[in-house]
Amino acid sequence: MSLNHHSEYGARPRIWFAVYQLLWHLLLPLAFIRLTWRARHSIDYLSYLPERLGFGYSKPIQQGAIWIHAVSVGETRAAQPLIEAYLARGEFIVLTHMTLNGRRTGATLFANAIASGQIQQVYLPYDLCWSVSRFVRTFKPKMGLFMETEAWPTIVFYCAQIGLSLFLVNARLSERSARRVNRFGKAGRALFQAFSGILAQTEFDAQRYRGLGVSNVEIVGNLKFDVPLDEGLIRQGKVLKQAIHAEKRLMVCAASTRDGEEVIILKAWKDLLLSHAFEVPPLLCLVPRHPERFSEVADQISGSGFKFRRRSEWPAMLGDMTEADMTALEVLLGDSMGEMPMYYSASDLVVMGGSLLPFGGQNLIEACAVGCPVLLGEHTYNFQQAALDAIEVGAAKRIKGDLLLGGSIALMEALKSLLLNPVELERMATAAKTYSIEHQGATKRILAALDRQVIV
Repeated sequence: MSLNHHSEYGARPRIWFAVYQLLWHLLLPLAFIRLTWRARHSIDYLSYLPERLGFGYSKPIQQGAIWIHAVSVGETRAAQPLIEAYLARGEFIVLTHMTLNGRRTGATLFANAIASGQIQQVYLPYDLCWSVSRFVRTFKPKMGLFMETEAWPTIVFYCAQIGLSLFLVNARLSERSARRVNRFGKAGRALFQAFSGILAQTEFDAQRYRGLGVSNVEIVGNLKFDVPLDEGLIRQGKVLKQAIHAEKRLMVCAASTRDGEEVIILKAWKDLLLSHAFEVPPLLCLVPRHPERFSEVADQISGSGFKFRRRSEWPAMLGDMTEADMTALEVLLGDSMGEMPMYYSASDLVVMGGSLLPFGGQNLIEACAVGCPVLLGEHTYNFQQAALDAIEVGAAKRIKGDLLLGGSIALMEALKSLLLNPVELERMATAAKTYSIEHQGATKRILAALDRQVIV
């Protein structure tokens, strides 16, 4: 158990917690209705429903494992180096998720360990007292590690009550989120104080957690710098890049875009092509973040008058695309999951989604890892330190101008400026690769910190 875990479960704000539990019970039917609604995209949303209430586990239970919670795709990928390190030690792992795509990602990344029984994948139960206690009593984990921002009150307080070490790992907290927590007063601060410890990505994050009264905070860096990229996907991307460059074209990847951003990007791209600034017009690869929006974005591209193809329509090997295929295209729609290393490796420049409008930005580290320069909007509070560091070393640039007020003009000008400057693009690509390598090592620091604080 943790040498310094919190035991003051009784100090939990009781009235607030009672209201929270009441709301969960009232909203529980809506949670299942929402899953049913989402099942129109995939029936898999209705799989393993009993697990969301803490029972119905289909495989033999491996008690005494390390419990790692990765809510969705990004957190699951970020957890990969930490999970692999524990697997190498011979540890058993219970890996929980909240989303279907997170579970699918984990099933792909850790297929061998799941098949051997060293990892058991289940859904995290909904945050009800009886479902949480049933889950913990069933698995009896020796330690819990929650990734990045997850802090469910029932789970956190229950683990503190029974003396189960629960750490927030690769933790980040934006200024906006910190203000939101403080609005709940003592109740909000008590939630983070109840963790056995918080292993923060940056000094910014650590300061915000300390501002909530958390004493056991350590800065360990960002696990995402340690995530290995699929070499097969990188090779595919390089083949596609060679084919594009053979046509004397450049490609820009608009990555992990969110609702509303595609309109800005497509308008900027239209203006860029109409500017006739390029002897051979560049190519846009547009990759929406959420798969349920692929068809919607395809309609937007078509409605904007572009000649485009979906990734799902491309040949199995992208290098097999004919010269006619390549020259006729203006936009490629990346309607696939798990292939971002390929898209990045094929690109000369990335426009990072989630940053053009106030969504907080998406992960720019993977793009830098393959040596691809990055353009960022103003809204990068979810990756504040990573964005600032990348800009400082010249791996990324911030788009000048408010995209909400100025529309697509600022983005178009930023794209044109870089695409017409191959020397600057090459300099940024080198800086991006160096930046990625120099920030590795969080996995070792996290393991060392947990080894110091936990007796297992």
